[in-house]
Amino acid sequence: MAKSKTVFACTACGAQVPKWVGRCASCGEWNSLVEELITASSSSGATAVMGADTPMPMTEISIDEWTAVPTGSTEIDRVLGGGLVPGSVTLIGGVPGVGKSTLLLQLTARRCRDGSRCLYVSAEESKQQVRLRAERLGLLQQELWLVASTSLPEIVHHIETVKPELVIIDSIQTIFDPDLSSAPGSVGQVRHCAHRLVVEAKARGLATVLVGHVTKEGNLAGPRVLEHVVDTVLEFEGDRTQELRLLRAVKHRFGSTNEIGLFEMHDKGLRGVPDPSALFLADRAIGAAGSTVIATSEGHRPLLVEVQALVAESSLPSPRRSAQGIDSGRLAVVLAVLERHAQLHFAKRDVYALAVGGAKVVEPGADLGVALAVVSALNDVPIPEDVVVCGEVGLAGEIRRVAHLDRRLSEAARHGFKRAIVPPGSASTAVDGLRVIPVSTIAQALSALPS
Repeated sequence: MAKSKTVFACTACGAQVPKWVGRCASCGEWNSLVEELITASSSSGATAVMGADTPMPMTEISIDEWTAVPTGSTEIDRVLGGGLVPGSVTLIGGVPGVGKSTLLLQLTARRCRDGSRCLYVSAEESKQQVRLRAERLGLLQQELWLVASTSLPEIVHHIETVKPELVIIDSIQTIFDPDLSSAPGSVGQVRHCAHRLVVEAKARGLATVLVGHVTKEGNLAGPRVLEHVVDTVLEFEGDRTQELRLLRAVKHRFGSTNEIGLFEMHDKGLRGVPDPSALFLADRAIGAAGSTVIATSEGHRPLLVEVQALVAESSLPSPRRSAQGIDSGRLAVVLAVLERHAQLHFAKRDVYALAVGGAKVVEPGADLGVALAVVSALNDVPIPEDVVVCGEVGLAGEIRRVAHLDRRLSEAARHGFKRAIVPPGSASTAVDGLRVIPVSTIAQALSALPS
């Protein structure tokens, strides 16, 4: 009879210790150990080898079977570098209700329309619920197979029976192996089930997508080893009160992680946004003080985003500093530089900064735009509507260069902007119809601001 014992497993690295301690000795994380009941195997023989491989020269290894297959969605293919690779395992996470299941249901329906057979494993909803959603979204496909199962052996059996080219597991935290005594969602179950599905995907050349839960901090739930065993980790972000959704890769073994995909949520599902700058500037406040347009870049993709600022008198001992869609740390740096190098005072004023439209701007290239928006709000003087801004602000008040400036300015010119306030050394970046105004310091930027 197999013996059971209790151990404490780290949710970050998967290490096991016999008793609880405050800090994991393997990875250094605090309060990451959770109790887990495991059953010791009674087998004393050697571990069986699941497959055999032989060394061969690198130049003789064929990669024909590892070519990305398009998903049918331009935005998803942009993030994945062309599509899903057969034999790859992708993990996608996001807050509840953001649209992960809708996105994957649309992906499988497109693949089925292209002649592929897909298996959608719903471990949280019944087959009838998934079918009703597919009917509402107009995604009913004969080659889209549905099964509601949480048992790992059953799922492997269904894969063997259906022989799909794409498998969706929604979600990995609810899958369990009955041979393990721990509960579904525990460190041991998630680690074991994910590893088994990766082995099946590699052996069968099967593209697999796992849906992962997230914690209240926005991180993927479960052991960190889950992110290590998969080939790609995607984050699906968005505010459920907004229509905009953003898909980004934080890990991708088959390509770059410098691309993002943008979607809008509609009653018929998610639609790709081919021109996100137009979406962000659609409701722009023309002639309003505290509003400026920044030319930012998400990976290799240039975006124009409106940033708004509001400065108000405060009666609080510690005035408010609020940043939404903007890094609060960068906002604090910008305010400190304005006080030190532009002699502007915010000690008795509340400062609010916002990237409108649900956008998130975290790169330092937005600093100069935020600074000019704050000054505009403070002086109640609007920034001309044909001006676009980009540049990083240093602690010495200098304006530093940003990457991909030519792409940013080309995007601004395409949307009708006539003047650009940019870092020094950018005068040679010529764009038809756009006048480039280089500035070296925050003081020069304020004085060069056209009226």
